[in-house]
Amino acid sequence: MLASCGNRVDEGGDAAAPESCVDTSSDSVKVGFVNSLSGTMAISEQTVHDSLQLAAEQINDSGGVLGKQLDVVSEDGASEPTVFAEKAGKLISDDCVAAVFGGWTSSSRKAMLPVVEGANSLLFYPVQYEGLEASDNIFYTGATTNQQIVPALDYLAEQGTESLFLVGSDYVFPRTANKIIKQYAKAHDIEIAGEQYAPLGHTDFSTISNKVKAAGADAVFNTLNGDSNVAFFKEYRNSGLTADDMPVMSVSIAEEEVDGIGLRNLEGQLTAWNYYQTVDTPENEKFVEAFRSEYGDDRVTSDPMEAAYTSLYLWKEMVEKAESFATDDVREAAGGVTFDAPEGTVTVNGDNQHIAKTSRVGAVGDDGLIHTVWDSGEPIEPDPFLESYDWAEGLSAG
Repeated sequence: MLASCGNRVDEGGDAAAPESCVDTSSDSVKVGFVNSLSGTMAISEQTVHDSLQLAAEQINDSGGVLGKQLDVVSEDGASEPTVFAEKAGKLISDDCVAAVFGGWTSSSRKAMLPVVEGANSLLFYPVQYEGLEASDNIFYTGATTNQQIVPALDYLAEQGTESLFLVGSDYVFPRTANKIIKQYAKAHDIEIAGEQYAPLGHTDFSTISNKVKAAGADAVFNTLNGDSNVAFFKEYRNSGLTADDMPVMSVSIAEEEVDGIGLRNLEGQLTAWNYYQTVDTPENEKFVEAFRSEYGDDRVTSDPMEAAYTSLYLWKEMVEKAESFATDDVREAAGGVTFDAPEGTVTVNGDNQHIAKTSRVGAVGDDGLIHTVWDSGEPIEPDPFLESYDWAEGLSAG
């Protein structure tokens, strides 16, 4: 599970697919949501659960999917990969859901991967990740590497960054992401001034912050996840570091985390995503209004929750194109399915089951929101194995 290299999975084998227990005989069909509603990742994942609920309510209000209402079964992944695997198995085998939606950390996704493959079910995973993976049983609606990490590195390079310090949580995503970053840096004459990891949930960053300051890098690339970011940015500021003298580019901090980390600790810092609450589209205006109407005017929207919201609508479009809830039928129909999402129009790639997405770099403003400072102008086709980049040769082999 902790391997830092990736492989295409579920490509071989002639075993017959297990029989599904999904019940489509009534006027409803079950779908499963599994998110961390407790533990270190709850700071991020509660909002994903909320946005999935919003999408389900909207779909039901508009007539459901193939005329059937969605019956949501929710489970708490409790920030533990083994719990995610257990809950995904329950949702598929006991609750007989037509598809599972959720997960955040790559460890949680990789724990659920053999479960959904073994049952020939579908998982819709809504969070940016390290790439180097493609499964016939997963749809990846967050960014893959060439839609987030590579554009973020390109942006830093264009700003004159010549050295980077890497800080991350100690699990799959940061380790693999940093392997990619180091290979990019080597090809682009960027020095890696240091590389430090902390366990998920870690809260003492005094030593790491001191190492970052001493290194004197031009910028920090941050792949910390969950509430560790609270401790890191507070210590970063306490060390006298600022966005002006050593900016931090984060790929797992969105609007939802700003309040918990503290605006004074984050103002001016950079993020790389595909969606911000400030994206100026009619679809996003309606989305933000609906979310606030449901959960309160003080709530914010963020990339992972938008990708989760979008995932339920993409599944709906796939099912209705296939005229079937069956996994094989949905998968066959998926290629080319589009949705006018809050982030902009997204399209499913039928070959790797990722989606084309517009890349955005943003900065945290004094209003606590993230404002775009650069975007790709149009959706970027997903390239999870970085096959179109000469400098990435050999990464997917391990």
